[in-house]
Amino acid sequence: MELIPRSEFERVRLADVPRDERLGLLADMARTNTLTAVKRAGSGHLGSSFSAMDIVVHLFEEELTTAQLGWDHPDRDVYFSSKGHDVPGLYAVLHSFGVIPTERLLELRRLGGLDGHPDIRVPGIEANSGSLGMGISKGRGMAWGKRFLGRGGRVVVMTGDGELQEGQNWEALQAGAHQEIGNLIVIVDRNELQSDKRTEEILGLGNLEEKLRRFGWYVDVCNGHDHVDLREVLEDFRAEPERPKILVANTIKGKGVSFMEHPFALEEGGGTYRWHAGAPDDEAFGRAFAELTGRIGERFAAHELGELALEPVPPLEEEPAGSLEGEPASGAGAPRAAPKVTREYVAEAYGEALLDLAERHPELVVLDADLASDCRIRGFELRYPDRFIEVGIAEQDMVSMAAGLARLGLLPVVNSFASFLASRANEQIYNAASEDARIVYACHYAGLIPAGPGKSHQSLRDASLFAALPNVTVVHPSNAEETRAVVEWAVADAADSVAIRLAIGPSPRRIELPADYRLAVGRGTVLVAGTGAVALSYGPVMLHETLTAAELLRARGVRLAVVDMPWLNRFDATWLAETIAPFEHLFVVEDHAPVGALGDALRRELQRPVTVYGVEGWPACGTPPEALRFHGLDGASLADRIAAALR
Repeated sequence: MELIPRSEFERVRLADVPRDERLGLLADMARTNTLTAVKRAGSGHLGSSFSAMDIVVHLFEEELTTAQLGWDHPDRDVYFSSKGHDVPGLYAVLHSFGVIPTERLLELRRLGGLDGHPDIRVPGIEANSGSLGMGISKGRGMAWGKRFLGRGGRVVVMTGDGELQEGQNWEALQAGAHQEIGNLIVIVDRNELQSDKRTEEILGLGNLEEKLRRFGWYVDVCNGHDHVDLREVLEDFRAEPERPKILVANTIKGKGVSFMEHPFALEEGGGTYRWHAGAPDDEAFGRAFAELTGRIGERFAAHELGELALEPVPPLEEEPAGSLEGEPASGAGAPRAAPKVTREYVAEAYGEALLDLAERHPELVVLDADLASDCRIRGFELRYPDRFIEVGIAEQDMVSMAAGLARLGLLPVVNSFASFLASRANEQIYNAASEDARIVYACHYAGLIPAGPGKSHQSLRDASLFAALPNVTVVHPSNAEETRAVVEWAVADAADSVAIRLAIGPSPRRIELPADYRLAVGRGTVLVAGTGAVALSYGPVMLHETLTAAELLRARGVRLAVVDMPWLNRFDATWLAETIAPFEHLFVVEDHAPVGALGDALRRELQRPVTVYGVEGWPACGTPPEALRFHGLDGASLADRIAAALR
């Protein structure tokens, strides 16, 4: 892999090239570095980074005072992206100005590098984002604050068009006009695609420009890849000092790489867009890199700039194998007795279970918040379209709609990432629970791993939010078999609402349950027999690490029992007394913060000390082994911590 060095960007800036051609050239150069960074990281968001790139380059090169005044100057213009998915592209632009060094750009989604979504601990990043819908409100606060403090500069916020399905945006738009926040500009990246389908197919925005005008904003529309258009609109905005302003920039998702561009990529994908998230394989990366650098090279030649210089990208240091990446993370040279890894996806089992149950339960209705593919419910959508409700990026609306469905005797199953569902819709969940509504909450992407997207996506407080409600059971299954059993119980047998936490990635190993396994409410399953000390955990990631710890401890003469305990807030007293109480030392390994989940619930139930190992502080961004080691939750670290506690 190769990268365009910062010196080449400076050379283009100083060259005698017509300014609009120069801006287009700089945008393609930043796209190239974005491509390399995402490929090296193994994940990221190329489609939306590329659609927004011309706008971001235009802003920083021509419009914003940020680079001229200084990145910390109080009167600088402030720019940030609310959608957050396009941050690899923003990182590449910041790198081109020398704000982010090359070595850090190449550490995208690595521990100590660059978070997968914007984080203010990175130079040049003005606001955290990734959880959609907050940006216009936050930008309004910054712009109001600048006015109040007598500071110069505007605030420019980038949003996605799909993001406008989130209701907080419209609250912010209404207030922005009422408060006459004239130093606020919102740019809508109108690429017409969401995670994998067309925006109009998920939840149509209708006549967006007219809607925005009705809210009292000054609105204009342009081609987001045409620098003449962008310049004219932004100049026009200067003549409207009193009203907040919105630019609806029509863009192409994947712009700059022909096979990633909409609509070709959508047609090639059979109606779904494959370049929203993830990294290209070697063949696709090679094609995209050649297309971008070929076009850049032609422009260099046309303007007599000579050859495009590229610098080699050093290979990644070999990462110890770990959760979601193959062999158990046991520490360098550490003995281990883990079985050969057989991957499985609990999310696949969840989707299959819903399909199996649908025919027997005509009252079952599935709701989605623009994550059908990630949540593995696309199959349900295709087979039962009349029982599938797509609400778009709007968890609060989805949960309240589910409450209405439940009032009529239907059984709604709501789906989103756990971090967005449990927290954003918490008041709606509380309200539904107070009505004794029976709802199944499928909380996907629960826990620490994957850690690359960063803290906005790592859900480590959801169990505590659900468990605080008296009539919601929280369950986190460990493998496909247990997932199917939990879903069937939640649909067919549970008396109240159920929150099912689900890992989104491949299991680091298949958790083997006994041949006579049967799901029983409040009861766990002994996976490893032991004496003196027992560790309870749940979910495929932390159970794998706990089992690895037990294997390492056995080599030290410590026989740690391991129990799969999927029930985080419901216990069978008889089972606890017979299975857990006899152990002198009780450990819990949480895929959650150390408060509010299984460990706290056991302390209350048993009225005895429980040693809890969970995710302390803000979750680390990085590869699975990096994040687990950072928090002391990989198998080797757990073995050391447990051994020290036993001493």
